[in-house]
Formats: sequence, structure tokens, C-alpha cells
Amino acid sequence: MSNLEPAWRPPTSEIPNQPGVYRFRDGEGRVIYVGKAKNLRSRLVNYFQDPALLHPRTAQMVSSARSVQWTIVGTEIEALTLEFQWINEFTPRFNVIFRDDKSYPYLSVSMGEKYPRLAISRSPRRPGTRYFGPYAQVWAIRETIDLLIGTFPIRTCSAGVFRRAEAQGRPCLLGYIDRCSAPCVGRISAQAHREMAEGLCSFMEGKTKPYIAALGKEMAQAAAEMDYELAAKKRDQLAALEKVQERNAIVLDGDENADVYALVGDELDVAVHAFYVRGGRVRGTKGWVVDRLDGKSDEELMGEFLEQNYLERTKKLSPKEKLPKAGPVSVDDVAHLPLEAIPAQILVSVLPGNRDFLEQWLGEFRGTGVCVRQPQRGRKAELMETVTKNSRHALELYKTRRSGDLTERSAALEELQIALGMENAPLRIECFDVSHLAGSHRVASMVVFEDGAPRKDAYRTFNVRDAHEGPNDDTAAMSQILERRFARSRTEDLQIEGEANEEDTELTRSGPIDPETGRPRRFAYQPDLLVVDGGLPQVNAAAATLKSLGVDIPVVGLAKRLEEVWVPGNQFPVILPRTSPSLYLLQYLRDESHRFAIKKHRAIRTKAQTRSALDAVPGLGPTRQKDLLRAFGSVKRIREASLDELMGVPGIGLKMAEAIQQQLSETKASEPVE
Repeated sequence: MSNLEPAWRPPTSEIPNQPGVYRFRDGEGRVIYVGKAKNLRSRLVNYFQDPALLHPRTAQMVSSARSVQWTIVGTEIEALTLEFQWINEFTPRFNVIFRDDKSYPYLSVSMGEKYPRLAISRSPRRPGTRYFGPYAQVWAIRETIDLLIGTFPIRTCSAGVFRRAEAQGRPCLLGYIDRCSAPCVGRISAQAHREMAEGLCSFMEGKTKPYIAALGKEMAQAAAEMDYELAAKKRDQLAALEKVQERNAIVLDGDENADVYALVGDELDVAVHAFYVRGGRVRGTKGWVVDRLDGKSDEELMGEFLEQNYLERTKKLSPKEKLPKAGPVSVDDVAHLPLEAIPAQILVSVLPGNRDFLEQWLGEFRGTGVCVRQPQRGRKAELMETVTKNSRHALELYKTRRSGDLTERSAALEELQIALGMENAPLRIECFDVSHLAGSHRVASMVVFEDGAPRKDAYRTFNVRDAHEGPNDDTAAMSQILERRFARSRTEDLQIEGEANEEDTELTRSGPIDPETGRPRRFAYQPDLLVVDGGLPQVNAAAATLKSLGVDIPVVGLAKRLEEVWVPGNQFPVILPRTSPSLYLLQYLRDESHRFAIKKHRAIRTKAQTRSALDAVPGLGPTRQKDLLRAFGSVKRIREASLDELMGVPGIGLKMAEAIQQQLSETKASEPVE
């Protein structure tokens, strides 16, 4: 073993020469890189050569690692699947993970419901729902919906609105103005409504000619019969459908289906943009931006992107949506799949290095051949140039926004460091807030910012236990939450807080990383700065709690009245300039923790009120409660009902109606205090 080789390098003879997935871990057991290989021995040996011959990023990864583990699998496809799962589970810092550059909206039709609903969605993952898009802007979907429901008047209301209209026997406004077929009141049967929804889906999938031709004939026939009102209605419907059709320009001949990807990058960043073409028309666009973490070529990055992208897509498809494993597949069959399905053509700006593997893998999933190619001439090359322009623009926009964002956040953290006299900038900040209604349903929130940006997967909520004095003793509640939060950072069994009657554990642990999974334990990392919502009393209470726990972390409080920053033990607050990035960051933290606490409080209070408002009425059983809710639609409407209206419900007499009115008037809800 040479001096250049790490001491933990496994003997070459012990590394198998079979397909598999490997994980590099650092000294604390964290997974820092996940990779796959056809031959594990050949791949891993390449990491243990002279560091001067490695890419600097790869050399840094090897020098940070302290061990490597591998898992043998049967095929390269199995290795790809396992690698994808581990990257999502461990989020290794040395892996390139393509993320959407934004959350794109989709037009969705919930075909899994009895009465399908047309809506806007940002998460195309619900089984039984058909998705069209993604769209670049939400307003574009709203305009499309407005145009479509004139011809396909399916429901667009939420489940709650639908049930209320069904219980009251009156449709909503859209039903009265003929913008909805009003299945809630029986104007149309469930089967006819479903057929209308299927017609809308078929139109959105590109089968526009039959509907436009049929509307044209109906308009001509109505005009011939001198039914000019009906003819005008058909004319407006025809114009609306033609407008929707015009928005999706024809870019390929015939009824071709293709996914078109263009990759543009520089020394630091890479952007990928996609056009989804179905039936020769662009049905959606999407973009990804990622930091270029190593010296991989564009061909290698394109291959990794296609692997990650299509593996994630195939995981989202339900069994009913997946293509058959064998046999011919028609264009119509492909058109009925969501855009996440795999088309026969995948057009790319640079040919991926693993092209043969991709064609074999995707072809096996699709059931027929899949071609990955780079167009050189004709309409496909022109389309590729358009996609490349979009990708280049997305990269420029990303770099501009990121530069400004990082500069502002860095300035805010540096200002906080100077203003609070800290040795280092607070890279991880936690903020706590308490929400309640006159002492009832008391909850607390913990939000986390890292590098000046929200880390929402680390947010937590706590149910405050009734172990403090006084209905509004927020300082005692804050002390309790801090005790539980920092006690949990020293426990082995770490659970997400927020469940009723959940008990904290007091076990010891061996470190912040779980040795079995390599993932950080919850509450394992302590913040560099702790922020509480309030003035000097709240700050002093928090500081005393941390001192009793032996935790040495700076604490500040932000008072709402004058936006003053309070430090424990100081008689006067720290005043930050109103326009300073540091004050904006603290306000953002405080408002985010307040929002998160209020959200949790309202959810608990709403659940409690729904459960107990009618339960508290003496002699009112579950059957009569259901009858009342079916008749009025909500507890609020029951509260507003007169005695005669209450007595109109079967089984409700005068005495019961009076008892209902009295009880509901006493339990009328109000808003929570901060």
C-alpha cells in the first residue's frame, strides 16, 4: 500500500467484480456519495489512485471518506433503482441531484372520483388522476379552464363545496350560469358527467378534430333550424376550443410523441430544459438546474439526468398507467398515458454516454423500442434549437437570481454576527413560537433556517402539556418546549413531535448519525443561534432554560412593537436598521414560526370543535348529528338556523332544538391569540 492510498482502503481481492451500488461514508458515518457500477472492483479501484490524477471534487470526496460499503445486485437496472433510492434517502453532498428549478402547475382531472373534477395541481402524483402540462404560469391554466368548461362543463368545485350543494339541493353560481353541469343536484347523471370528463381528457390529449367537427355541424344545423340562440352558443364553444388548440402549436409532423431535452452548462452550473410533445404539439415544458460538482462531461451529465428523471417518472406511475411489458403499443395507447410516460422518441442536445443502456432499459419498461438520438436537421432540429434557447435563458436567470440571493443572505448573516458579537456567522438558526386560545389547545412551532434560507423538512411542532401555571404563561410554555427540544438532541429514540400524549425519552446516544442508516438523527444538530418571539421576559426565560440544560447557544428575541432585538441580561435592546438584511431575516424567521404555529393550532382547534360542538348537546346522538349536518352542511349553518328550521329535521323536537341553539351559541369559536 502506497502512502497515497487511504488506510481504510479495502483490499482489491475483497471487492466483487459484479454489478452493484457503493456508498462512501465520512468519519461520523454519514453517507457522502452513492454510485453504481457494472463492475464494482473496476470502479472502486479508480478512486484509490494518486489524488493528483483525480478531479478535485472527487479527490475531496475520497479524502473526506473513512469507509466504503457495497451491495451486489443482479443487473445494472437493479443497480440504477437502488442507487436512486439511496440518493433520495441519504441526499449525499457529493452527488449531483437534478431538482426542478420551480414548482410547475398542472391541469388535473380526477378520474378516480365518482364525479371527476377539473382543477389546478402542483403535485402530479395522485393515483386515478389525469394530468396535463406542466404549464409555465397558473394564469394560463385558469384561462384554459375558463375556455374548456364552456364546452365540457364538468365540476371544478372542491369536495366540501360539492357536498354542501348536494345537501342543500342548490347548485353553486357556476351551475346557475351554465358553466357547470351541476351533478351535485342531479341535473346530469354520474355516467354522463364521466363521459364529458373523458371527452375533455381526449381533447387535451390532442384528439381535437372530432369535437371541432361535431360542434361545427351542430352550429350549422341549429342555424338551419333558425335556433339562433343555440347556434350562437355552439359558435362560442367552437371558438373557445379553437383558442385552446391554437395555444399548442404544431411542432412535429403527424401524431408524433417525443420528449425533447436540451442541456446547457458552464464550469459551475448546468441547466436542462424539456418540451413534452404529444400528438405533434407541445403539451408542457419543464426545467432543472443543478450545480456542476465535478468534472463530468455534458454527455455524462445528460446520461445521469435521463436516468434520474425517467426512474422517478416510472416510480410515479400507478400499475394501471404502466405500459404492457410486451406486445405492440399504438399511438392512441400512448396518448392516454400521463406525460410522465415514456414516448418512443427521446431527443437530446448531446448524446448521453449510456445511450445503449437507456434504450434497453426504457424499451423494456415501455414494451417497444425507445430511440434516444440527437436531431441533426429538419423540424426536430429546429425544435431542439428552441429548447436550447429556453435552457440557456433558464441558466442565465438562475445565475442572476442566485447571485443576488446569496449576496443578500450572506450580508444578513454577517450583520447578525457583528450585531450580536458572535465568533462565527449563524449558519443554522432555530426560531420558536407559541400559539393558543385563552390557554386552550396550546401548541408551539420550531422553524429552521440554514444559510439564511428555510429548511422546511426540519420544521417541527409541539403540543404543550398542561404543566405550567396560568392560562397565558407563554414563558413557561417556551421553557417546556426548549427542554424537550434539547433533551431530544441527546436521545436515541427520536420521534417527530406533535402527536397527542407522546412521551419524550431520556436515553443516551452515541452520536448525531444513526450508524445503521447513515442519516442524521432528528434534533441531532444544535443551532448556532436561537430566536424566540417576544421581548426581554421571553428571552431571559429561554436563556435560563438553556443554562439549566447545560446548552451554550446564543439566544435573542424579536419584539413586534418596535422590531427590537433583545439579548439576555441586557437592559436595552439591539436596534437594527429598518432596511438591513439582518432585520429582514429575523422578521422572516419570526413570521414563519408564527405562521407554522397558527397552522397547527387551527388544525387542532378545528378538529376539536368538529368533534365536540354537537357532542356537547345533551341527548343528541350520532344519527341525529348526521341528519343535521346533512340538512345544513356545517356546524356554522346549524348555529345560524332558526328553531323552525331545526325542527324541520326528522327527530328534532322543540326542546332538542332549543338545546342545540343554546349549546352552539356558548361554544362559538373565536380567533387564537399570538
